[in-house]
Amino acid sequence: MGQQLATDFTNQFLIAMPEMADPNFGGTVVFIAEHSPKGALGLVINRPMELDLATLFERIDLKLEIAPLASSPVFFGGPVQMDRGFVLHEPAGDWDSTVTVGDELGLTSSKDVLEAVASGGGPRRMLVTLGYAGWGPGQLEEEISRNAWLTVPANAELIFDTPAEERFAAAFRLLGIDPAFLASSAGHA
Repeated sequence: MGQQLATDFTNQFLIAMPEMADPNFGGTVVFIAEHSPKGALGLVINRPMELDLATLFERIDLKLEIAPLASSPVFFGGPVQMDRGFVLHEPAGDWDSTVTVGDELGLTSSKDVLEAVASGGGPRRMLVTLGYAGWGPGQLEEEISRNAWLTVPANAELIFDTPAEERFAAAFRLLGIDPAFLASSAGHA
């Protein structure tokens, strides 16, 4: 008997409210890849790290020959399992351990997707993170009920086509909100 969620946040963006105190999530947009009664898993999609794909590939003994990809940043996906790579990609494809999200997106944590990318046969579009964001049972719902996050249906253009530094404002615009109008109660400059 699978317990039904009152609200399923799978394939939604979480947009951190200005009051977000957790430094891991202040100013972030999180893509929720899985949400069930057991909890939720998401990736921060707007926090590039100093690490680029070429360097990441070297670390896992793969050579990335595709020049435009080599300099792409690896993103901070969240504070859980920071030593593991997660690939959010389109199309979902058929990899060893992929969670399909919606019609087109896949979240893969197995190395085979990166091996395919290295040889030029990977997914059409992708975002690579180290780590992920996780919530226990009911935790995400509770944070949302406290207005820590706004939610909006995810869209692939924002993930793959919008420059990282513009994703936070672009996610607000999906809601029809200009983030400049969201004054923080603490008055941070």
